[in-house]
Amino acid sequence: MAIEIMTIDEAKDNTAELLSTRFSHVRALSVALTSNLSDADATAQSMPDASPAKWHLAHTTWFFETFVLSDFALGYRLYDQRFPFLFNSYYETKGARIGRAARGLMTRPSLEEVLAYRCHVDEAMHNVMHRIPSQALELVSLGCHHEEQHQELLLTDILHLFAQNPLAPALWPPAKIKQTNIPLPVQWVEGRRGAVDIGHSGNGFAFDCETPHHTTWLTPHALANRLVTNGEWITFIEAGGYTAAGHWLSDGWDWVKHNAIEAPLYWRRNDAGAWAFQFGLDGVAALDLAAPVRHISFYEADAFARWAGARLPTEAEWESGAQALDNGKGNFLDQPGPARPFPAEASCGLNQMFGDVWEWTGSAYLAYPGFRPAPGAVGEYNGKFMSGQFVLKGGSCATPRGHARASYRNFFHPHQRWQFTGVRLAKDI
Repeated sequence: MAIEIMTIDEAKDNTAELLSTRFSHVRALSVALTSNLSDADATAQSMPDASPAKWHLAHTTWFFETFVLSDFALGYRLYDQRFPFLFNSYYETKGARIGRAARGLMTRPSLEEVLAYRCHVDEAMHNVMHRIPSQALELVSLGCHHEEQHQELLLTDILHLFAQNPLAPALWPPAKIKQTNIPLPVQWVEGRRGAVDIGHSGNGFAFDCETPHHTTWLTPHALANRLVTNGEWITFIEAGGYTAAGHWLSDGWDWVKHNAIEAPLYWRRNDAGAWAFQFGLDGVAALDLAAPVRHISFYEADAFARWAGARLPTEAEWESGAQALDNGKGNFLDQPGPARPFPAEASCGLNQMFGDVWEWTGSAYLAYPGFRPAPGAVGEYNGKFMSGQFVLKGGSCATPRGHARASYRNFFHPHQRWQFTGVRLAKDI
């Protein structure tokens, strides 16, 4: 039997074709997610941690223009010489940029002009996809994953913006979801112990911070079979969770007092003063007591765990528990529409490890042994943020499907909670 062997050129053409299809899908989804926004919606910035929707649309376009077209497409000229200053995020090696907190002051270019910029770059990318070297194709792949990160940020930034509006506008009509209010009972699933391997290995895309693959040591422990729920969080509040300093880290207690924190972000009271509603991308809805609590900080997650007589899982404990699970399943973002976490389903083993909410771990975001950032500007992507942040795992309902994996390392500062962040308990055994 004859065996057909693909040449290097044929393999590259196949990679370029697959990547071109993926590029089109990713770029189309970003535009679709913003299709219900006005120019004013897309321009406003609600806090320094967030960015305007049109900035996300333009910055992800700048990435392809800067790292692919400008360096590998012979004769390509910038769409607008002013745009690199406006839409560079944090790449020091790529020149000056507007301050992050000032992005919402850019009333021009308009949303329509930003969409025209995207069309121009998309056309140029498709024209060169089969002619650029393999090195450039790797950057296209990185750019697609980068844009998927911004799709989630775009949604959570819009959510924060709309939450400041007294009209409580919804990005999408409410989803028809039957609330259960009855959670799956908590069970403890014993984790692996001893020497385990974590970090990315093998084929497939991974960010540099997920490497190198290495061995670490786990002591006897167990993970809760599901995420902490809204109903359990109400019990925490009613037990004085936000008023008893003993549950909190010192920095967390200072944060609670300074910001008058009483409940998860976007929770709202009813006329009787009880926490009964939550604002989401589909507007205000009744709290589903069985659904995972969301929009909590590391400080809150840690305090709840202490109150519950447990702790947060380490990154290695979480990752070792997730390695045998299907990261393609779970409640992820598939298309434009309401994104919200769902209650755990009755099944054995670990539930909700992928999707629903990003899960805080007790591990600081630091380099793995032997980590080296990539050379050049793309080396600024992850490595320089390894200070003062904590690792989150698993993805959320606003994470595009296929983006998360067991080795994926999300990271935020301990006070931040505008993302879809939640908590799973762990304990020593």
